[in-house]
Amino acid sequence: MDVASYGSFEDFITASADHLMRTALLLTGNSHAAEDLLQGALERTYRRWDGERILTPEAYVRRVMVNAASSRWRARQFREEPLEAAGDPPGVDAGPDLALRDQVLRALQELPARQRAVVVLRYYDDLPEAAVAEILGCSVGSVKTHASRALARLRASRHLGDIGVRSDGRR
Repeated sequence: MDVASYGSFEDFITASADHLMRTALLLTGNSHAAEDLLQGALERTYRRWDGERILTPEAYVRRVMVNAASSRWRARQFREEPLEAAGDPPGVDAGPDLALRDQVLRALQELPARQRAVVVLRYYDDLPEAAVAEILGCSVGSVKTHASRALARLRASRHLGDIGVRSDGRR
């Protein structure tokens, strides 16, 4: 959708925030870092929200998030270690869905930044290869190569060994 179809920036956020937050979480693997990443991307988007500079706002926000996440990965300044010794707080249901989500997030964190971005955009955001290539500023062939290598690494991941990953990236 283009800028005009949203009406206002607030309408865009209302329509897209949940989906973009999920993308940010998958890119960072941490809810606090994901919130920071999305907030920064939305701030940058708001500054350019005039319809002439941004034709497709969701694609623009995704590209800003991927670039910012890549910068963080390179700098490694936001390296956080999980506090695994502290169990779950009382009343939290740590069921199979949470365990699976944790396995997937851990496996994604093992991927190189570019491969992780391709997997998130291609399989979680369900974007076509051409759209992923446009967001990442690379060729469709490069997207296919990164996806293939990422899926191979995920199949071999110690975190996903018991659930498996099909060749199309689905469970």
